[in-house]
Amino acid sequence: MNDNKGVFGPIVRTSFLLMLLCGFIYPVAMTGVAQVLMPGKADGSLLYNDEGQEIGAELIGQSFTSEKYFHGRVSSIAYDGAGSGSGNYAPSNEEMIQRTKDSVAEWGQANPDTPVSDLPMDLVTNSGSGLDPHISPEGAYAQVPRISEATGIDQTDINSLIEKNTQGRELGLFGEPRVNVLLLNIDLAKMIE
Repeated sequence: MNDNKGVFGPIVRTSFLLMLLCGFIYPVAMTGVAQVLMPGKADGSLLYNDEGQEIGAELIGQSFTSEKYFHGRVSSIAYDGAGSGSGNYAPSNEEMIQRTKDSVAEWGQANPDTPVSDLPMDLVTNSGSGLDPHISPEGAYAQVPRISEATGIDQTDINSLIEKNTQGRELGLFGEPRVNVLLLNIDLAKMIE
């Protein structure tokens, strides 16, 4: 009648053992290994200025609004690293269409010397996570006239800065060439000073 009497003991012990192993021991061990092998990445790839103040993370985008700096991608979550994601809208969604129209209009006002027909799509669309710190090299080059006018820096020098900050495909095969907006703006700030 009580054939299940001895079954629950092993189930509870196994569950407890797996919780301890997967929920505590493994994460602590991996954190320790990461801290030893790659401490910068394990701590979030944080970037600091010359005074030692944290200015951002290399892997999370930031919102730049000044005409003197490069602007990144649109982020529907305001680059909040606490959670990632973006609206999963179809191209026919009215909200998506209006947001894109607003982004294109904002681009036209901020960059009057660059025609909207030359506007790379990555500057008016979200990344999948809403946190992407990168834009395409074309997205960076499209902003050069505005930045040159606002800073007085020659366009040739800004183009060289973009070339210096352009990362190629991973292992020469994977992904697309990209520019980290924060790193690019850090180098640009040194030229402005």
